[in-house]
Amino acid sequence: MSSLATSKIFVVGGTGAQGLPVIHSLVADRKYSVRALSRDPNSRRAKNLLALENVSILKGTFADEGVLREGFRGCDGAYINIDGFNSGEKTEMYWAIRSYEIALEEGIKFFVYGNLDYALKKSGYDSRFRTGHYDGKGRIGEWILFQNQMNRDRMGAAVFTTGPYMEMTVSAMTPMMPSIEDGVATWRVPLGSGAVPHVALRDCGYYSRWLFDNPERANGMNLEVAIEHVEYQKLAEAFEKVTGHPARYVDTDLDAYWNGPLKMAANLPAGYNADPNDRSTMSFRDNFTGFWNVWKYGVIKRDYALLDEIHPNRIKTVEQWFRLEDEWGRSQGKGSLWERVQPENLSKSPPLLKLFEDKRKGTL
Repeated sequence: MSSLATSKIFVVGGTGAQGLPVIHSLVADRKYSVRALSRDPNSRRAKNLLALENVSILKGTFADEGVLREGFRGCDGAYINIDGFNSGEKTEMYWAIRSYEIALEEGIKFFVYGNLDYALKKSGYDSRFRTGHYDGKGRIGEWILFQNQMNRDRMGAAVFTTGPYMEMTVSAMTPMMPSIEDGVATWRVPLGSGAVPHVALRDCGYYSRWLFDNPERANGMNLEVAIEHVEYQKLAEAFEKVTGHPARYVDTDLDAYWNGPLKMAANLPAGYNADPNDRSTMSFRDNFTGFWNVWKYGVIKRDYALLDEIHPNRIKTVEQWFRLEDEWGRSQGKGSLWERVQPENLSKSPPLLKLFEDKRKGTL
């Protein structure tokens, strides 16, 4: 057995959109047990996790060294995905660093960091592409891999780099939420002819499990995942093909975008516990302007051949994802994909992103 092999995983971010499928995948066959951190063990998401075998909940916050030590102690693996929309960029960077340091001290064997692309660096340090919730994670991802060069035999580490969830394209209160205009499913976003490397949440479970199952190969790896680079004209065409209902993509300038459904959020701090008076705090407008520029100008790449090797049955096209999502919704009694994107149904669905379920309140 590998010296980096693990059996009990401490998970930070387990009640988030990504954390839920990660935990489901880890405990599916009882190879691993999970201790998940939650500020509210009585929340809907935490209760859903507790219904699984081999899952326990630790009440507390990632912004507390005592809680982190309690979480790591007795575990031999860690999956750390801090919610930047809770903490803000600056605070997330501090606690991500301390999470790694404390995990090393507490004897964790293998550490996985939930990451996003360091978009600012990948753009050549052009501030048009500065995206706080991406760059904060990306800086730490690089820092962890650098530390791992010295510590890899004491504690293995891997970085798991995702991106915008495909589920966000059919959910309310996201940067790419759909609208129904005169009976046409419509995406109005400032993407131009660019493409978004969307990620399927159901595949995130597989990839994260692969990292823990293969720690020797994964040690020192930055596993960057996506379905494909999705052009929104093709997204609309795929949606129309799968649902049989008309769909379109409307390229939108940034002024029109920020005067649309996201107008009320534009000047709010991107991290709801970040200090709005701190000059480092980005607004939603500034943060997501950089976000859309990243995709519009093709800053981010992926190695799809590597992903095919690691996950031969991965979702490979937006059309395939729409078909699976349509089938899943019907099987769960939620209706067809077309029915689910109707405004009255979108507004009733539980939020995909946890910050909206938290209603931008609470503590770190």
